[in-house]
Amino acid sequence: MRMVKVEASVSLRRDLDTGTEMQRDAVDNIITQVIEQGDHALYTLTKTLDGAELDQLRVTEAEMEAAYAQMDEELIGALREAMTNIRDFHQRQLRQSWLTTKEDGTILGQQITALDSVGVYVPGGKAAYPSSIMMNVIPAQVAGVKRIVMVSPPQADGSLPAGVLVTASELGVEEIYKVGGAQAVAALAYGTESITPVDKITGPGNIYVALAKRAVFGKVDIDMIAGPSEIVVLADETGDPGYIAADLLSQAEHDERASAVLVTTSNELAEQVSVEVEKQLALLPRKDIAAASIRDYGVIYVARDIAEAIHVVNELAPEHLELLTKEPMNLVGKIRHAGAIFVGSYSSEPVGDYFAGPNHVLPTNGTARFSSPLNVDDFIKKSSIIAYSKEALEANGSKISALARLEGLEAHARAIDIRLEGNK
Repeated sequence: MRMVKVEASVSLRRDLDTGTEMQRDAVDNIITQVIEQGDHALYTLTKTLDGAELDQLRVTEAEMEAAYAQMDEELIGALREAMTNIRDFHQRQLRQSWLTTKEDGTILGQQITALDSVGVYVPGGKAAYPSSIMMNVIPAQVAGVKRIVMVSPPQADGSLPAGVLVTASELGVEEIYKVGGAQAVAALAYGTESITPVDKITGPGNIYVALAKRAVFGKVDIDMIAGPSEIVVLADETGDPGYIAADLLSQAEHDERASAVLVTTSNELAEQVSVEVEKQLALLPRKDIAAASIRDYGVIYVARDIAEAIHVVNELAPEHLELLTKEPMNLVGKIRHAGAIFVGSYSSEPVGDYFAGPNHVLPTNGTARFSSPLNVDDFIKKSSIIAYSKEALEANGSKISALARLEGLEAHARAIDIRLEGNK
């Protein structure tokens, strides 16, 4: 890993991948096909792009039963425990509608309403991502979303991985379609004969999925355009180099553009971690991917002291931050910008990915400076309630009219004046 001293600067930020012109054109073309041809486009594109010839788009009960037959009961039990943890955490985020009454009889408030429908995109192909399903579906359910639609690209034989189907079934998701890529995003946004459109699309995907989400934003809402995964470990001389190296590599194996950074106050630990990373890297099944990430985006930053280290972390605003210091909880209040903060030696990043409860859909590329993890609020909307009393309008109407005329909006002013005149 590259080692830099305090005089150097370090950044996680990479140019947002807006795709090549060819990729953007391809996505625009796919969206147009789906709008114009509906299901026919989905079948054709799935055969062309995924190599799967489908008889039907929607997952059947028979496919669900076959998936359960392939799954180990102990693994299903682990999934259920994770679901409970994730649901319990998100339940605490629920907001309530509220009303307040003033002395003049005016009633003001806010009404919380769950979205009617949400589409969850689950990456597919060779890999299966049950954790992605849990992290997107559960907060939507807690918020009160009634219709949750799941889409995922099929394997070559036209099936979805057993882990994906069982997880969706355990969560009660019944509307599941075997379609992926930009065509799935277009179908969720615009609808086809088989898929009724939704109000919001969440979930990660490749560059074509990201470009499609960007293109349909405005027709529907989206969660975020996520960049490559990031981890920053803040450690002092008490940090375990083996733990730190393993945690850095846990993100490096995601993507060649993933970023793994150690910020430390100890030169000795920096050297030890550098050696340990190379040792563990050689044993990884995905070592080529991880090696590219470490080579291009792996950094060890040696800070003068803990104050300097905290400043660097807040400048980076990482997706994942681990605090591996002598008294890590004492530093939590000093961290202003991070998607998720993992405190102590036994809070390895994968604990949050799969089991602890907080959402693993996190802001990347420095957007933790102004963004939050996916949460229940992402699946609700708020309506303001204004019930103005006669007394309040008589007391404040002339002020309202004056403000309207200040903006040159005479009709606004007269809408107030006519009421004031009628009460004389």
